[in-house]
Amino acid sequence: MEKKQLNFWQILTMNFGFFGVQFSFGLQQSNMSAIYKYLGAEESELPLLWLAGPVTGLIVQPIIGAISDGTWSPKFGRRKPFFLLGAVIASLALVAMPYSSSIWMAAGLLWILDAANNIALEPYRAFISDMLPKKQFSFGFLVQSFFTGLGTTLANFTPAILVSFGILALADKMDNGIPVYTYWAFGIGAIASIITILISVLFTKEYPPTPEELEKIKTAKKEGNLIVKTFKEIVIAIKEMPLPMKQLIPVMFFPWYAMFCYWQYLTSALSLSLYGTLDQSTSYFNQAQILTGNLNGTYNIICFTIAFLLIPIARKLGAKRLHFVSLAIGGAALLCMPLLNDTDLLFTLPFGDGIPVSQIYLFSFGLGITWASMMAMPYEMLAASIPKGKTGVYMGIFNMFIVVPMIIQIFSVQYFVYDILGQNPINIIRLAGVFLIIGGIFSLFVSQPKPIKI
Repeated sequence: MEKKQLNFWQILTMNFGFFGVQFSFGLQQSNMSAIYKYLGAEESELPLLWLAGPVTGLIVQPIIGAISDGTWSPKFGRRKPFFLLGAVIASLALVAMPYSSSIWMAAGLLWILDAANNIALEPYRAFISDMLPKKQFSFGFLVQSFFTGLGTTLANFTPAILVSFGILALADKMDNGIPVYTYWAFGIGAIASIITILISVLFTKEYPPTPEELEKIKTAKKEGNLIVKTFKEIVIAIKEMPLPMKQLIPVMFFPWYAMFCYWQYLTSALSLSLYGTLDQSTSYFNQAQILTGNLNGTYNIICFTIAFLLIPIARKLGAKRLHFVSLAIGGAALLCMPLLNDTDLLFTLPFGDGIPVSQIYLFSFGLGITWASMMAMPYEMLAASIPKGKTGVYMGIFNMFIVVPMIIQIFSVQYFVYDILGQNPINIIRLAGVFLIIGGIFSLFVSQPKPIKI
């Protein structure tokens, strides 16, 4: 079946639920390390407590991808049922998270939350290949990059907005020590997850499978053993993996190892670099948590602002060259982060009494360019090489290129990298900068077909 070229608003609507998924991820990125520390976690324990995300992604996404490839409901479609299921479970976990009474309760809820987000996320990647002709892949994935930036930005800034506008006080805390502004931010995230995914589900109609595909789906259901067949399909797909996909392994490994270092240790690195302390009981650590959200929000503002600007650049340079430049910029930015301060002002935003933007924000500008590229360019390089009818399973397997680096990062940092780097969170951020640059270099060696001109 030949796919129709969709207009701007149609592509925007079909991807709108991506906003809710990324809002949830944004809340985790900026708040989970702080939540763990409020509940009594030690600095050295943080990597292992972040294990939920990569492990659930490793298990859930390939399985959901393979199952969704073989799913069809005339009423609900192929991918949309998974969007809804993920959104409902994620919303419940978001509401419960601030009520955590122990480290392990918070960790357990993070496992549930990440599993739910992965149930929704993987079909969204396959949705682009399902719905758009190849010449619109770049635009479709960059729209997802836009919503990644927008959703994560609002998630990052929500605690600061609640405090800055006097809605809640910085010092107000729940009985478990978690700030009240964290409770409200997670509640807002739950609402965003449900509403945005409902918009995608209600206003997007999926293409029905071809008669041949429908016959395969019916045959598979009759034969049963869905789990066994799913794993067999995953194993076969891994064995038959296209060459460009294999070449993308180091392109994904180094940047995602780097980003996990960044998310885990930014709050601590800022607290130590700017305020000279790692004590979570001080107001300085609270300020570092708020600043973490602001900085993460800033790089995501850059991400969704620049996403559409990258489209003509991607057409001219090609995905792999653009990815190299973008990762090099972000790597250099992280290497410079410890040299920046929070006292020298760059400018003041004209909101309320004025919002000061200090020198420390410079690194997040560069990281925003990196993040926009990471959310789009590898998927464009991959999509052109995936065999027809295997989109879901290969997008799910591709997620392993994200979560395996995260798992390796967790255990390597937990057991020897943190010690090798002098038990200094600032050095972890420096390592992240180096790894971004290495990932960019590897992207130059990915085999790609000639770009389709629009």
